[in-house]
Amino acid sequence: MSMNTQDPNQFESSVSIQTFLLFLFATVIGLLVAVLLLPIFLPNMAFSLSGDAPKAYWYLSRGTAFVSLSLLWVSMALGLGITNKMARLWPGMPATFAIHEYVSLLGLAFALFHALIILGDHYINFTLLQLIIPFSTVDYKPFWVGIGQIGFYVWLIVAASFYIRPTIGQKFWRLLHYASFGMYFLGIFHGIFSGTDTSMSWAQNYYWFSAGSLIFLFFVRIVGVVIDALFPVKKQMPAPR
Repeated sequence: MSMNTQDPNQFESSVSIQTFLLFLFATVIGLLVAVLLLPIFLPNMAFSLSGDAPKAYWYLSRGTAFVSLSLLWVSMALGLGITNKMARLWPGMPATFAIHEYVSLLGLAFALFHALIILGDHYINFTLLQLIIPFSTVDYKPFWVGIGQIGFYVWLIVAASFYIRPTIGQKFWRLLHYASFGMYFLGIFHGIFSGTDTSMSWAQNYYWFSAGSLIFLFFVRIVGVVIDALFPVKKQMPAPR
């Protein structure tokens, strides 16, 4: 079968579950160690990471939130590129599927760090239990923080589905992947309504561009389905030998 005509549903996971768990652990631990060691080499950071009102934890949480959401956006765009066959042009379906999976797992790691690093902030004083249980952050926008928590759990389920696809079946796996759209917009709403930088023009432009581009790719997919239904391409029979 030609590389350009391969069915993306036949591609296997490019990242083993052991590699993913090791990568997730190493990413979170590495980022946490960096927070502890950087003040030693950069004394000016010590004030932001300690004292009665450390601010660096909040900034790190906000920064990694945008990194995580951006990686999710890239993963979604690549996924839509696979379904609407645009990925056949470049870099090819197998490569796009592999990057789609890897970027999604990387974004999940940043989302986890985004949640954990906020434990160092003393302004709101989140507890680990509040981070785990959705809608339990009573001291800071519990609904919109809970929306983000639900989005994270949906993301975790979708990421795990790469490894249990043979067990759950191809049809259910594809149906489960449609949850990515809801997951992405849960993340967008979480960022808009619980983020402290939403009023800034660069943040608003980011939300408009990222969400708008995915909506555009989604409608490209819909138009492609309608065209295929109205003008089906007849499969050519192989010439007799």
